[in-house]
Amino acid sequence: MAASTPSDGGPIAAINVTPFVDVVLVLLIILMVTSTAIANASIAVDLPRAASAGEGVERTLNVVVRADGTLWLDGEAVDAAQLGLRTRAVAAEHPGVRAVISADAEAPYRGVVAAIDTVKQNGVTQFALDVERGEAER
Repeated sequence: MAASTPSDGGPIAAINVTPFVDVVLVLLIILMVTSTAIANASIAVDLPRAASAGEGVERTLNVVVRADGTLWLDGEAVDAAQLGLRTRAVAAEHPGVRAVISADAEAPYRGVVAAIDTVKQNGVTQFALDVERGEAER
C-alpha cells in the first residue's frame, strides 16, 4: 500500500513534494513579473500619460526616440539609416511584425514622425505609440 504509514513508528521515507512545488511556482511568478520590469527599464524614457492606453502586442520591434533625438532599436543605439535597414530585414523575415515606438515626452516631434515614417516605409504596416497608463495631463 503506497499511501499507508509505517505502523511500527519508524521514520517516514517518502518525500512530500507539495511545498517544493509551491515554492517553485511562487519563484516562477516573481521571475515573470520582474523580467518585464527589467526589460522595460533598460532604456530610460519618460513616457507621456494617456487615459486610454492600448494593449500589448505579441511580436514587436521596439523603437525608442530619446529626448536628445537619438534612436534606439531593440536596445541598441542606431541612426536613421540603420533603423531602416534593420526594420526591412526583420519585416522580410517576419511579415506580421509590429513596431512599438516609445518617445520621451521631451523628444522632438520631428524625430518621432521620422521614426514612424522609417518604420512604415520599410515594411512594418502596424505600429503603436507607447504611453504610460494614468491620468491624462491637462
